[in-house]
Amino acid sequence: MNITFYKYEGTGNDFIMIDNRDTLFPKENSHLVHKLCDRHFGIGADGIILLETDVEADFKMVYYNADGNEGTMCGNGGRCIVAFANKLDVISNKTTFNAVDGIHHATIENKLVSLQMIDVKTVEVHNNYVFTNTGSPHHVQLVENLTDYDVVTNGKKIRDNYGDEGSNVNFVQQLNDTTFKVRTYERGVEDETLACGTGVTAVAIAMHKTNKTKATNIKLPVLGGELEVSFNVENEHYKNVFLKGPATFVFKGIIEI
Repeated sequence: MNITFYKYEGTGNDFIMIDNRDTLFPKENSHLVHKLCDRHFGIGADGIILLETDVEADFKMVYYNADGNEGTMCGNGGRCIVAFANKLDVISNKTTFNAVDGIHHATIENKLVSLQMIDVKTVEVHNNYVFTNTGSPHHVQLVENLTDYDVVTNGKKIRDNYGDEGSNVNFVQQLNDTTFKVRTYERGVEDETLACGTGVTAVAIAMHKTNKTKATNIKLPVLGGELEVSFNVENEHYKNVFLKGPATFVFKGIIEI
């Protein structure tokens, strides 16, 4: 069987996008998902995202990590599927879609996608790190000299401290009052990625929670570009959380599976 796919990237976080409204893609085949994401023997990507029909929204987003397993929410993937849905004429410049963590709202303009993330009510502040869930679990830790920091070795150690399911791990360096540089080790990919949308969202909230910034609109440079997170704070709850950045079509292809 031949499958048509589209490749998208959001600040270097890259995804194989498939229009699965016909439900033909064998998504129960985790080996196939893993193979397609392999950068040497497949198409190569941080994950696969299926666009499916939904009874209460414009479409449904189904996300698989590069290891073949269905994942939790992916922020950059969410932004990319909005751009994909726009390309397919499923939506215009505004949308409401369903994902594993519930309903999301988003807009797209000039290839920039602004995606509403879930509200965050719990932020755990520890001695040298913060833990929170922004659709996926995230460990956030400030470090010095982030450019030369061994993200993979240290990220894997921390990831494994969170049991079998693990946690994504974000290392952060503050650049100024409103800007934080971020590098992320992602579970499921089991490597550093060029960006992580739920990760920078967690970083922005963690830096505000720990009084590293008073800003509610925060810039977050990542290896693949720059993202922006904004939010409102009500009774220590983070609401109207938006992740904004570019979502870019790379190429379209057909692969036999």
